[in-house]
Amino acid sequence: MARKEPGKIERIAADLRAKIEKGQYEPGSKLPSVSELQAAEGIAFQTARDVYRVLERDGLVITRHGKGSFVTPFLGKITRDGTGRYQPAAREEGGARGAFQAELERLGLVFKKTPTDVSRERPPREVAGALDLHHSANAIRRHRVMRAGRSESDEGFPVQIATSWFPTDVAGGTAIEDQDTGPGGSKSRLAELGHAQRRIRESIEVRFPTAAEAEALGIPEDRQVYELVHHAFTAEDRVVEVAVHVMPANIWRFSYTWELDGE
Repeated sequence: MARKEPGKIERIAADLRAKIEKGQYEPGSKLPSVSELQAAEGIAFQTARDVYRVLERDGLVITRHGKGSFVTPFLGKITRDGTGRYQPAAREEGGARGAFQAELERLGLVFKKTPTDVSRERPPREVAGALDLHHSANAIRRHRVMRAGRSESDEGFPVQIATSWFPTDVAGGTAIEDQDTGPGGSKSRLAELGHAQRRIRESIEVRFPTAAEAEALGIPEDRQVYELVHHAFTAEDRVVEVAVHVMPANIWRFSYTWELDGE
């Protein structure tokens, strides 16, 4: 039986993938526009778009809304170590300002410092409930768009939106309300305040981004994101942090390890 030739999308995607892996298109470099790819390959516009979708799914390409498609600053996906990243030694490694920065630097990427919007405001109902706050009470909110790059000089790419909430009776007037929370980030500061986090619960779902989220992440609104909701408990079982992370599904991978009881 004659071997079936791969479809146009798969063939062109494989060709571009090979060029990326060989360094013909370097990490962070701009790829031909959809129109340019369409003309060069003699294919339909939608077919050209689908080629980039395949490469986005594989974690090789990021499409920045209104700017075009780029090779990711890293080849493959960012692996988020869900079990090890919050250990004190891991989140403080190399003076990192928290687990995210340490995670990037272990992957050979550069953490791009971005402004943090710090405020006191009323949290969403589900966050207020988790923090055991009255529905009208304020909490400390830290909101930022996090970026990664390959070098100190490049612009980098937005890779997640993170919004963290803390009770004001725990974190009010502390370094948690500063732009720079110091080595180890807010978790280390909470530990110094006597509120060390001893248990973490996370839930993840896949959804489409809001218009504001898509704009902040530089992705089209039809690209799926992970929404990861993080609850951090003290030894007394009090929730002292709720964080919501919105992460493009095409560039993130989650890794978890469990120890099981013997049978």
